[in-house]
Amino acid sequence: MLKRSSRLCAALLAGLSITTSAAAAGPDSRAEAVNIIAGMRRIVTPQGIEQTRAVRIGGIAQWISVRGTDRRNPVLLFLHGGPGYVAMPTSWYFQRGWEEYFTVVQWDQRGAGKTYAANDPAQIAPTMTRARMLADAEEMVAFLRKEFGKDRIFVLGHSWGSSLGIQLAQRHPDWLHAYIGIGQVTDAMESERRGWRYTMDAARKDDNQDAIRELASIAPYAAPGKPLVLKDLYLQRKWLARYGGAVYGRTGFDAESAAAKLAPEYTDADLKTMWDGTEFSSSRMLTDVLAQDFSVYTTFRCPIVIFNGRHDYNVSASATAEWFDKVKAPAKQLVWFEDSAHEIFNEEPGKTLVSLVKYARPFAEKAGDVAP
Repeated sequence: MLKRSSRLCAALLAGLSITTSAAAAGPDSRAEAVNIIAGMRRIVTPQGIEQTRAVRIGGIAQWISVRGTDRRNPVLLFLHGGPGYVAMPTSWYFQRGWEEYFTVVQWDQRGAGKTYAANDPAQIAPTMTRARMLADAEEMVAFLRKEFGKDRIFVLGHSWGSSLGIQLAQRHPDWLHAYIGIGQVTDAMESERRGWRYTMDAARKDDNQDAIRELASIAPYAAPGKPLVLKDLYLQRKWLARYGGAVYGRTGFDAESAAAKLAPEYTDADLKTMWDGTEFSSSRMLTDVLAQDFSVYTTFRCPIVIFNGRHDYNVSASATAEWFDKVKAPAKQLVWFEDSAHEIFNEEPGKTLVSLVKYARPFAEKAGDVAP
């Protein structure tokens, strides 16, 4: 017994020394850190899929990552926000659990992320329109349905991506198991007005004279019939983020922005141009999309699932809830996230996964579109 105990102790000590040695050894570079993350999230199952590649969409190379433990599961296409605010480089943090229930496709849209880096901005600039972006989304859904042999897929639209997603649900309900909206854009200008009021109230409560003065300088903000100026929007967003209207309990997106540096799908060169792509896309499209009223879409022929952050003032959660009350669909579900603002999948990743499995996946299960 003593000899066996000694061997066990030696083994435990050996394991401890390996663990502490590995911990002390680094990582000493982005490459090492990325390799660690890539190793931990590597898909090893026989039916699994793990790809990062360019596909031809809208006449140009557009980059996607495709990940899932069983390609027979339903496909879920993520339409990122912005315009130009890619989700692929932070998906390593929030997405791994999804991949056990869905084949998840992250797509860097025209003018964004790896797609921005792969194309000449001068040639792409004239094509940066909502109509072209919606056509790209239609092509992407058609490509994925064919690639995976699916009659229907899930589309998840976040923020700007939700303006594309809601139109996809309107135009092509027969392509979708369901549409899932996060930070769902509805009446964009009313959302902006509510965001400004929230931010001004917070600044006054904080007696922040700089914020009060700057916010007052752009009043009346998002006034009806008045075009929204980009510099005014950026000023409003600066203080809205400072008071937790974008990420609950935080003063901005710094943590998420830093996390992008650890993206296995992104090269050093991709990271250098990532924020250039965000500026390129937003400067050409953001004020236009915020001039739209998507709340006119209230009747759908596919299920609608909305995840709503209780503290979201970046896209007004209250405006989204009011719109949802009017929605008519074969099935609909509004899920509140009490500890989130605009970045629900980063702020409450566990509840996001549970909610996708509970409220979305059953539509695929009913259709027989799941792995056995």
